[in-house]
Amino acid sequence: MKRILPILFLLLIVSNCKSKKNYTNKEKQSHTVKVNTTAEPTEEAETIVKFAKKFEGTRYKYGGTTKRGMDCSGLIYTSFKEHDISLPRTTSGLKSTGDWIDVKEVNVGDLLFFATKKNNRNVNHVGIVTNVRTGNVEFIHASSSKGVMISSLADKYWYFAFVQARRVL
Repeated sequence: MKRILPILFLLLIVSNCKSKKNYTNKEKQSHTVKVNTTAEPTEEAETIVKFAKKFEGTRYKYGGTTKRGMDCSGLIYTSFKEHDISLPRTTSGLKSTGDWIDVKEVNVGDLLFFATKKNNRNVNHVGIVTNVRTGNVEFIHASSSKGVMISSLADKYWYFAFVQARRVL
């Protein structure tokens, strides 16, 4: 017992002498997204996005498709269904619907797909492009932590989580 106490005391001192890293919040660090801003969005795409924006602030609910609660694919499904466009209900079904497009060619109404799980590039999140301007793409989606909201592809988190874009219109 007498031998263990000095060893524990030494370990305690050594562990408390570690240098502390200064962490900065780089979450809002933005990246430039190169996009072609010359193409005008279609009227149909504009109306779908306008309808989707009505759900802004709606809480997240897995499997939800109403103002009472909504998940990311539910937002897509509901917004397009309102305009008589039938799409799959799940993100895994949506990720192979429509035509793959380069992120440089995205326009309002296109779908953006993300892999948000750590160390995993499998698509598990989707949003609708709401605005395209030089260096930035904004999209509406249902975040599990903040509900339906508009985010920017230039934000560090979304920039690195981005996997693909698809055009369904």
